[in-house]
Amino acid sequence: MTSKIVRTTAQFVTPAVLLYGLYLIIHGHVSSGGGFQGGAVFASSAALLVVAFGSERVSSLLQEHRLVAISCSGALMFIGLAFAGMGTTFFFNLFAGSPLFGNVPAYGPNPEDIWTGGTVPLMNIAVALNVVAGLSAIVLAMALATVKRGDDK
Repeated sequence: MTSKIVRTTAQFVTPAVLLYGLYLIIHGHVSSGGGFQGGAVFASSAALLVVAFGSERVSSLLQEHRLVAISCSGALMFIGLAFAGMGTTFFFNLFAGSPLFGNVPAYGPNPEDIWTGGTVPLMNIAVALNVVAGLSAIVLAMALATVKRGDDK
């Protein structure tokens, strides 16, 4: 078991890491970031929690069937968005300029407007779900394998 300082720091840092990951996911279409980068930051919080609290405690919260469900829902969401624009073309950005994701971006340099992405922010969310589940499962599998081998001392 790690020290109380590590556990307390992890409790304070984890929400900030999750918030930054969410920022990267949501703003991925107007700045550097996106679904993969934000998902990787999200999954790094799982690694932080494994280090602070141990893999068995974290794996009881992040169970395999839940991670599989999250990954599958992200994949289905991505496929659904890809086929949603099939009236025009595959991956057609059908929400651009709609009341849901509103503004058509102005031509040339302009301030970032988060409501200009159409289906791109939704696809970032779908990719992020898949990446979060996949990387968290990898971190947990590696940590649990270490515990079973007896190297967790």
